[in-house]
Amino acid sequence: MASIHWGAAQWPIDENNEQNRFYNRRKRECYTKYAAHADHHIEAAWIPLPGGKSLPAWFHLPPGYRGGRVPVVISLPGMDSFKEMGVALYGDRWLSRGMAVLALDGPGQYESPVLEIFFTMGAWVATGGAAVDWLAARAEIDGDRIGLAGNSFGSFFGTIAAAHEPRVRAVAVSAVCHEPGFHTIFEEASPTFKMRFMYMSGITDEARFDELRRSMTWEGHAERIRAPYLCLAGEFDELSPLEHTERLVKTLGGPKRLVVYQDSRHSVGNVPAANLGPFPPILAADWMAATLAGKSFPSERWYVEASGRIVKTPI
Repeated sequence: MASIHWGAAQWPIDENNEQNRFYNRRKRECYTKYAAHADHHIEAAWIPLPGGKSLPAWFHLPPGYRGGRVPVVISLPGMDSFKEMGVALYGDRWLSRGMAVLALDGPGQYESPVLEIFFTMGAWVATGGAAVDWLAARAEIDGDRIGLAGNSFGSFFGTIAAAHEPRVRAVAVSAVCHEPGFHTIFEEASPTFKMRFMYMSGITDEARFDELRRSMTWEGHAERIRAPYLCLAGEFDELSPLEHTERLVKTLGGPKRLVVYQDSRHSVGNVPAANLGPFPPILAADWMAATLAGKSFPSERWYVEASGRIVKTPI
């Protein structure tokens, strides 16, 4: 928990000053101490990118691992979360299903900009292949069972990464950020979001950042995805209107399931549909485990009503 609190303290610091670096060091130190006493194997990982820099990550093996090759999930946080939050202290949804986890801060995410690895579309295009290359070299990992999970802005980052890495065999995203150009989150929501993403991009001039954000889109990328794709979204997402996610899902070339929770906002949950229907994190974990095990499913849109009833229609 100490590591999580140090990471949370970094959120309002949108520059690489000594305070931010100090908090980052303490976060790593605390997590390293936790890793030494955890109930499963955890090790620091560095994922090489083209150009010589490496993304920071933590590699987790399931409790009780005794050898052999296991499936793995590349876990991507959002804009205001970080890799140390990617695996639960107890009863983690991925590890408890026998999957390893590579919890990663991608370009622009938390520790990466401290290391001056900033967001660009090109950097995220390269990230999927870089992570899979690292995993493919591990004796513990089954290279035919690599999945990717992204939350919030990780739903966008993960879509770009998976689009350019066919060895990713399953993609699960939630709390979506899919609006091309990202007008709603950066121009209508809390100003802290735009301030944070400017830092994530290494940009201090707002006009220059506006040029960048208008170029940020899944269009021309998502169409490449052939892997099964699960998307969990809130009906009334205030940061990314649902229409953009609906359009993205329709462009995907492989099996897809879009699950929309009645009355939910951006953070999928805390509504009757999520409490009485399929619980979003567990639905994603069960789907990922089944998909990496080779199970197939029809392309459908699920609408989860407040009663918990699921209305299924083909996509």
